[in-house]
Amino acid sequence: MLEITPEIHIEDNEIQLSFIRSAGPGGQNVNKVATAVQLRFDAKVSPGIDEKMFARLKTIAGKKLTRDGVLVITANRFRTQGENRRDALERLTELLKKAAIKPVFRVKTLPSRSAKEKRLTTKKIQSDRKKTRGRVSRDE
Repeated sequence: MLEITPEIHIEDNEIQLSFIRSAGPGGQNVNKVATAVQLRFDAKVSPGIDEKMFARLKTIAGKKLTRDGVLVITANRFRTQGENRRDALERLTELLKKAAIKPVFRVKTLPSRSAKEKRLTTKKIQSDRKKTRGRVSRDE
C-alpha cells in the first residue's frame, strides 16, 4: 500500500509495473536486460482519488495522463530494476501529493475609505511639490 497523505492510500493492486528495455548508452547491459520500469495507474477509477483531485492531477500530469485517465510513468534513470521501481513509485507519490493540495482562493477586498483618502492626499502633496518647481533658465 502506497500512502500519499494520511487520508489517501493507493492499494498495490491498483499499480501495474512492467519492465522494458532502457534506451541510451550502456552497451550490452542495455541490449540484454529490461531495467526500465513503466508504471501504470488508473487514476480515473481509483477509489482514493475524488473528481476534484483528478481534475488537478490532469493539469499537473500533462502528457503522462492518457485520455482514459491512466497515468503512465517511465523510469529509466538507474541501471537496476529495483532503483527504477523505487524512482517510479516516488514520482507517482509526488504527483499525487501535488494533486491532493487544494488551491487557496484569494478573497477580493476593497480599499478602505481612509486608505483612499491617504492615497489622494499623498498625490496632492506630490502635485503641489512639482508645481512649485520652476523652469530652468539659461543665463548667458
